[in-house]
Amino acid sequence: MTDNIDKSTHLTQQWLAEIHALKQQMAQLQSERDEAWESSQKWRKLFNTEAEQRRTDAQMSQQAIASIKAELHKVQGIDAKTLPDATTAIIIQQEIAQIKSVEELKTKFIALVKERDRLLQALKLEQDNHAQTRKSLTTALGDAIDSLARERSAGEQGTKETS
Repeated sequence: MTDNIDKSTHLTQQWLAEIHALKQQMAQLQSERDEAWESSQKWRKLFNTEAEQRRTDAQMSQQAIASIKAELHKVQGIDAKTLPDATTAIIIQQEIAQIKSVEELKTKFIALVKERDRLLQALKLEQDNHAQTRKSLTTALGDAIDSLARERSAGEQGTKETS
């Protein structure tokens, strides 16, 4: 009889120890899950901050490109808003009237070509920067999605293991 009581007590103690160990393991897994969640939130916040910065940069680049295009059109004389303007036509005629020699005309032409080339180069640089920004954003988004998927997968596996 005491043998049965000792066995029963021993089994009860084993079960209690097992329950205690499982509770500790569950608490540890919940803690790890919470840490993973906090980490994913941190990464999400960083990604959103970076994405917002990229959007701002892209918007500023678009504005710069628009400004450069307007300037280029103005230099090329195809800006529909200023070309028909009588004041602009008068200013252009005055500049042409001031040119007295072929040398002055050549100098003015060279200056205009240089300005056009500079503006074209600036436009190309802005377009290249825009493409690089788009590529970087796409890569960052893919990395963030992959990281989040891995963390969720690890969290789900941890939850399945405790079940």
